[in-house]
Amino acid sequence: MASSKNYDVIIVGAGIAGCALAHGLSTAPRDKPLRIALVERSLAEPDRIVGELLQPGGVIALKRLGLESCLEGIDAIPVNGYCVVKDGQTVHIPYPGKYEGRSFHHGRFIMKLREAAMKAKGVDVIEGSVTELIQTKNSRRILGASVTKKGENGAEDTKYSLYADLVIVADGCFSNFRNQVMGKTSCKPVTKSHFVGAVLEDAKLPIPHHGTVALVKGFGPVLLYQISEHDTRILIDVKQPLPDDLKGHIINNIIPQLPSNLHQPIYTALEKDRLRRMPNSFLPPIKQGARHSKEGAILIGDSWNMRHPLTGGGMTVALNDVVVLRDLLVSLPDFKNWKAMKSTLHDWHWSRKPLASTVNILSVALYDLFGADSDELQVLRTGCFKYFELGGECINGPVSLLSATTPSPALLAYHFFSVAFYAIWVMFTHPVEVPTQSPPKSISNGNGHASGNGHANGVKPVLKRPSIIQYPALCIKSILVFWTACVVFGPLVWSEVRWWSPLDTSKRNHVLINALLPFVVLAVAVSGVVPGTEFLSIR
Repeated sequence: MASSKNYDVIIVGAGIAGCALAHGLSTAPRDKPLRIALVERSLAEPDRIVGELLQPGGVIALKRLGLESCLEGIDAIPVNGYCVVKDGQTVHIPYPGKYEGRSFHHGRFIMKLREAAMKAKGVDVIEGSVTELIQTKNSRRILGASVTKKGENGAEDTKYSLYADLVIVADGCFSNFRNQVMGKTSCKPVTKSHFVGAVLEDAKLPIPHHGTVALVKGFGPVLLYQISEHDTRILIDVKQPLPDDLKGHIINNIIPQLPSNLHQPIYTALEKDRLRRMPNSFLPPIKQGARHSKEGAILIGDSWNMRHPLTGGGMTVALNDVVVLRDLLVSLPDFKNWKAMKSTLHDWHWSRKPLASTVNILSVALYDLFGADSDELQVLRTGCFKYFELGGECINGPVSLLSATTPSPALLAYHFFSVAFYAIWVMFTHPVEVPTQSPPKSISNGNGHASGNGHANGVKPVLKRPSIIQYPALCIKSILVFWTACVVFGPLVWSEVRWWSPLDTSKRNHVLINALLPFVVLAVAVSGVVPGTEFLSIR
């Protein structure tokens, strides 16, 4: 028989955002402690191939929530920066100052967060599936959640009806309730590629305690980072449509372009471990509390906002969102008051922007450059690598953005277009690869696998500096390169500036009219059509 229980807050999903928010709300100073239900389908340790690298900005947010102890006792590895590998060359990109990130097995970190949530005062951690969100008869407000717990040893399933003043949905990238909460304004995530992952045993990275990004010619980037003393995660970006033979694709196209000391650990992992994949999705944030969304419910984490996982910024954004939302909710005495809650959601949307928009834009822009699939993007990718080689502020600035320690969209724009202009300069002044008369052949390592030295097909390319005769064509290409940079960066900025859903045409038209109205009034006044405004007219 179904039972019911009342809470102040129900959180759907005990992942990164859900656990952190439950603990954060429980420990926040309030006149009356909150009663919180944290509902998770399974409390067993999850096994995922993403959510394993926490940037320094995320570590800072974790400390602000009082959860830094969750990084202890899980064999977490300190991360001191990045190493970018291209054509056998490497660039060291250390974090600025004494900032440090962490990498770990995702499931171990989650279990630590759940343990902290269970110990938090007023938090009930409930194992069960949320089958639906309970609504009012007119379907305008969410009242709670229906939960089903599977019976053990053939026993009947147990059903709960949980009610609360506020329901927070944190059920991840495959959210079951995103559309219900956001209504007509809900957008579908865009997936351009997948990360295919495996675990390497006792692999030696180019620089210890650094994430490694390998730029692979003709294909997406490869990301490697150590997640425990003996385990190293490899994530290989594979664009859609996925090849039928993933292992063959990796052996023939990817491994020969990686550092040679990584080849054998990868071959071993391919033979022992199953390849797993996760979609790399992009979902820009839409301001919540709008007229089409449901009252009484909030989305947080990947259920609301996603970016490319190349930069490892997802957990950092989620934890920062939790910090900002917790601080705002603490000052709200009554969660039933949706008018006050809408004002809080407005403040949350814009207060999180500096960090969230920086990480969101950087992740997709960097992926477009590192996974170059056009001549212009390849020029930008080469320019980006050469820009890092300059060192100094050309490394400190970008990595402070990547680490989420300097959240500044303006600084991001400065460095992005600095890369674009430097890429054009490199195109004119640096040697470029010239095609050989006969295609190079793959070199066998004696085990039936292709080997290499970090170059495509294991052969060092022939380089030649552009001649003056090529300059006119390069001038035209420069315009295309700069235009490509604008096409990459501009829409990403717009997706962060726009607070309404692209599906909400009435809101779009309303904003457009309000933006154009002053110019229309000024034009009419200057023309002297309106009586009394002749003095403004231009003769």
